[in-house]
Amino acid sequence: MSDCRYHNPECLHKSPAFSHGVSVPATARTIYVGGQNATDADGVLVGENDLFAQTVKTLENLQAVLKDADATLHDVVKWSVLVIEGQSAMDGLRAFGSVWGDHPNPPAITVAFVSGLAIPGALVEIDAVAVVEGN
Repeated sequence: MSDCRYHNPECLHKSPAFSHGVSVPATARTIYVGGQNATDADGVLVGENDLFAQTVKTLENLQAVLKDADATLHDVVKWSVLVIEGQSAMDGLRAFGSVWGDHPNPPAITVAFVSGLAIPGALVEIDAVAVVEGN
């Protein structure tokens, strides 16, 4: 959403992967996407033991929810990412980069390593907050 302000103060590290904060105008419509995993339409896990593949599928699932709400990944202002302990966050970041591309203003992000997720074998779970203009 073009009216959002992305906050990356000069005194903080600048990253192409995330913004430190995002201000959303009061007139925006907010979309909350619950935690998504790398499951297909039948609930079968995709990309067993492959964080990159699972992250790409998880982002595809997020895109499907956002599309249903008339939004895109580039409308996301905040991610929360849960990754199974022992996985390389860089594999997930590489997958995010392959989907996000070189689009400006990446969302704010929180990443946490956890011991398990609700879907057996899932290595990543991502939820999101997106904003679009209007109601």
